[in-house]
Amino acid sequence: MTQPIRQATCEDAQAVANIANAMIRDTLVTFSSEEKTAADFKAMIRRLGHRFLVAEGADGVVGYATYDSFRNGTGYRYTQEHSIHLSQSAQRQGLGRALMARLEQIARDDGVEVLVAGISGANPRAVGFHRALGYDEVGHMPGTGRKWGRRLDLVLMQKQLVPIASQAIAE
Repeated sequence: MTQPIRQATCEDAQAVANIANAMIRDTLVTFSSEEKTAADFKAMIRRLGHRFLVAEGADGVVGYATYDSFRNGTGYRYTQEHSIHLSQSAQRQGLGRALMARLEQIARDDGVEVLVAGISGANPRAVGFHRALGYDEVGHMPGTGRKWGRRLDLVLMQKQLVPIASQAIAE
């Protein structure tokens, strides 16, 4: 069974906060140690609009995916960084792949040429997930993050949404 994937609404903010805060509180998947409020996610949903997707399961929202600026400056406008998180119960069911396929299509439609993933080195499943989706590891930054008294590596992966050879330079 495939779960519906749709654009997030402000009514999804609490469910998204619950998913994100479980990752923040209980895992090394994110280096963040400060939980976010539903109001934080409402603001993000409003700001990102069609770039903020949720996936629904039998119990409501079970995952989300977004993309936003990779770095400041107009030279990076065609490169965006994405985030994807699923509740524990929604993992390993193909839902992450479905979310990413939809998010990548939206990014292509928006003119994004490269999507970047910044992944905790303590999360090898996420590295494998991204590799299976065609992302290449382009950087490994030892000891870049810190959480729970541990130094953590940052793995950078990227996917060319538009092949480099077909990209015309337009400034």
